[in-house]
Amino acid sequence: MVDTSATRTGRSPHVAGLFRDRESAENAYNTLTERGYTRDDINVMMSDKTRDAYYPANSVRESELGSKALEGAGVGGAIGGAAGAIVGALAAIGTTLFLPGLGLLIAGPIAAALAGAGAGGLTGGLVGALIGAGIPEEHAKVYDKGIREGGVVVGVNPRSEADADYVARKWQDYRGENIYRG
Repeated sequence: MVDTSATRTGRSPHVAGLFRDRESAENAYNTLTERGYTRDDINVMMSDKTRDAYYPANSVRESELGSKALEGAGVGGAIGGAAGAIVGALAAIGTTLFLPGLGLLIAGPIAAALAGAGAGGLTGGLVGALIGAGIPEEHAKVYDKGIREGGVVVGVNPRSEADADYVARKWQDYRGENIYRG
């Protein structure tokens, strides 16, 4: 079911959904790339364990989403006590963050936003980060739980209402759960 009850808050519109398997997540991601969105437009969030299960570092990069997931594979060891400075440096390198304290891989514009917030933006965990990105708390909590259970959250700021409608409908076809459109 698509939640369209959210009111506009001056933030960019957003569509996000939870996908419980690799195929569904890949289809969701491909829906966006087929509409002209690039890897820098698309948010992808998953646990480190999910990344390792779906996109092992020693496997062939079979898909665009797999390539995006693997970008964060080597950066986890670099994040330590000085998280704020290092997170900011990682954002300058690219749009993928691996947060070992939370066990999360976050890629896309939301990663850059988190890096810009520094360590203070991470104190609320994933739920706080998602709320800060404009996702309502009830959706953020479902996404957090879903990611911890092995799911993948995919999101985008659509360019138009037509894109938002199309993406939300397609994601339902791909077994997307808790699809947020606001």
